[in-house]
Amino acid sequence: MSMERTFVKDTLNKVGQSVTLKGWVDNKRDFGKLTFIDLRDFSGKIQLVGFQKMADLGIQDAIVITGTVKERGEKTINPELETGKIEVDVQEYSVLAKAATPPFDITKEELDLELPTLLDNRSLTLRHPKVQAIFKVQSTIVSAFRDFLKGKGFFEFQAPTIVPEIAEGGSEVFEVDYFGRKAYLTQSPQLYKQIAMSAFERVFSVNKVFRAEPSVTTRHITELVSLDAEMAFIESWTDITDLEDECVKYMLHEVETKCAKELKMYQATIPSTIDKTPVLSLTEAQQKILDKTGRDPRGEKDLNPEDERDICKIIKEETGSDLVFIYGYPTKQKPFYVYPNPENPEFNEGVDLLCRGVEWSSGGRRVSDYAQLLNQVEEWKMDPSKITLFLEAFKYGVPPEGGFALGLERLTMQILGLGNIREASMFPRDMERVDLKLADKS
Repeated sequence: MSMERTFVKDTLNKVGQSVTLKGWVDNKRDFGKLTFIDLRDFSGKIQLVGFQKMADLGIQDAIVITGTVKERGEKTINPELETGKIEVDVQEYSVLAKAATPPFDITKEELDLELPTLLDNRSLTLRHPKVQAIFKVQSTIVSAFRDFLKGKGFFEFQAPTIVPEIAEGGSEVFEVDYFGRKAYLTQSPQLYKQIAMSAFERVFSVNKVFRAEPSVTTRHITELVSLDAEMAFIESWTDITDLEDECVKYMLHEVETKCAKELKMYQATIPSTIDKTPVLSLTEAQQKILDKTGRDPRGEKDLNPEDERDICKIIKEETGSDLVFIYGYPTKQKPFYVYPNPENPEFNEGVDLLCRGVEWSSGGRRVSDYAQLLNQVEEWKMDPSKITLFLEAFKYGVPPEGGFALGLERLTMQILGLGNIREASMFPRDMERVDLKLADKS
C-alpha cells in the first residue's frame, strides 16, 4: 500500500479509481462475509465495504486501506454524510495502531455522560463528532476574529503570561514564586496591548489569561482565552463600540456560514443582530428593568446576572437584537486605565457587550495622557514602580485610544447553548480540576 494518501473529502472526485485512505474506525457493522466500516479522518467520514476478516477491527483502531471508490445504490445512499453517495470497496488493509476497548460507547450519537466523566476521558471524548463540533465552532470564531482585524490593518502580537502587577485589581490572582520574587499569572494582556498599540497603532492578541476564582459555577474557569483588540487615534468611545459591533457580527456570520452542520448538532441559532446594536447607559438599562419588571436595580454600580438577563430580554423584545452595549459605569467600578467621562468624572467611558443574558466583552476608551494616568494609578492605590514599562510608553506621545476584549469560551458556550463553560474549553481548569479532578485536601 504505497499509493499516495487520499483524504476522505477528496474521494468524491475519484469514483472508479483506486485510493489509499488512512483514518480511525469510527463505527463497524458485521454482516457475515461483509463488514461495513465508517472510516474517519480530519476531513470527514466514508463507508468502507470490507471482507470478513475486517470484523476483527476494533472501534478507534487506526488503519490504512486501499480500495476502489464506487457509487452506492440508490437505496443505500446516506444523506447524513457528505460522502453518502459513495463507498470504498476494500482490497487490502493494515492496522497502524490498535485501540483499547473504550470504557463507554463512543459510537452513540449522544454520549450522555456526566460532565466529570466527559472531562476525565477527554482524550477519548474529543473523538466524538458532537464534542469536536464545539471546537470547530471555536476555531472558526478565532479565525474570524483574526481575519476581520487583519483586514482592518491590525497587527497581531503575543503578550506575556507572567506579569509583575495585576492591572485589573482584586485578589483573584495566581501568585508565582519567580526566582524568589513575587510575580503573577496575567488576568489580562491589557497593559501590554496598550504598549504595543503605542508603537503599532492597531493591535490584537489571542491570549491565555488566568482567574483564581474559588468558584465552581457553570460560568467560571480559571484558565481561559481572551480575544483582545486595541486601537489608537479614536475620536470617542463609540469608535470602539462601532469596531466591536462590526467585528462580532462578522464572527457570527462566519460561524453561521461555515459551521452549519455543527450548529445543527446542538439545534443552535446564531444570535439575532440589527444594523446598529443598541447602546444604553447603565442608568437607562436599570430604569428599563424597573419599568418592565417592577424590580428596582437603580443605584447599583453594575448589573448583576439577573439584571443582565432582564435587559437582554427587554432589548430583544423592543428591537429584535440579542446584542446590547452598556456604558457609563461608576469610575471606580472599572480598572485605573479606563477613561473618566470629562463631563461627569464619577462615571467612565467603559463599555460592556451583553448577549442573551451574559456579558460577552468589556472595553471602551483608555486614559492616554501621562499625567492623568499617574493620578489614576495613585487614586487606585497601585504601585507605579511595578508597571514602569507600561507607564513609560505614555511619556512618548500616546493619542486617544481604546479597545475591547471578548471571552472565547463564553462566546462558544453562548452560541451553542452549552450548559457549562467547561464544555467549551478543550482542557478546562477550575479549582477542582487540572486535567483530572484534584484529590481533596487533607
